[in-house]
Amino acid sequence: MERDQISGVAHGDHPVSAPISESSLERLLGRAKLPPRAHILDLGCGEAAWLTRALALYPDATADGVDVSERALARAAEEAERRGVSDRLRLHRMPAADFTTGAASGLSSEPASEVASAGTYDLVLSVGATHAFGGLAPTLRSVRGHLRPPSGLALVGEGFWERPPAPELLARLDAEPGEFADLAGTVERMESAGFATVYGHTSTLDEWDEYEWSWTGTLTRWALAHPGPDGDAALAAARDHRDLWLNGYRGVLGFVTLLLRRSDTAAGS
Repeated sequence: MERDQISGVAHGDHPVSAPISESSLERLLGRAKLPPRAHILDLGCGEAAWLTRALALYPDATADGVDVSERALARAAEEAERRGVSDRLRLHRMPAADFTTGAASGLSSEPASEVASAGTYDLVLSVGATHAFGGLAPTLRSVRGHLRPPSGLALVGEGFWERPPAPELLARLDAEPGEFADLAGTVERMESAGFATVYGHTSTLDEWDEYEWSWTGTLTRWALAHPGPDGDAALAAARDHRDLWLNGYRGVLGFVTLLLRRSDTAAGS
């Protein structure tokens, strides 16, 4: 059973691929206060949970979603159709780091608008997808390059250390101590990349628990209903993930989503 399939099943009851509740997601999108006819881009959109909700919240906005997963993009197209926003959403199957307007290839059957030109997006999202760029710093450089100057906004979600991780946990996560900063350091990293923080949400322990119980429980339920090699692989993945969470990063690894505005006086401008 491929990793992408496991992730797709595990997120079946929690389509937001991060420890963020629906109410927190909608509050973050609302605080963006986008202008009329806004252009929105999600780099690493997965099943496009953020974009479908943003298009419902901003009924004259258009959006582009980028992801490498064919399965996730198919689910995104289905959800956009169900929510009645498919005519304002274009989906692109490619690495998020490679997305440019010239390389874009729309997957939507009837896109209502052309892809926005480079540097003309009013909101660019990358929540829990910094691995697609090789880390936070290259993610922020890419996001910034897509934003409309001078007032473009970004929503960037990233992990941080709630407390210093033990060496054993770092080994299990295959992570380096400096891979994440603490919360203050994470904000500083984002602002030093040419942004000013205008709002933020730190995921609560309840949001983390809901996300993890859903991830592991949905996958376990699917595994038990599908006996055989795939079910065995899914059940093993659920148990390994739950052990890493409960006996590892619970209360150690945090997650913050910051609403950022271009700051042309900051370093990196």
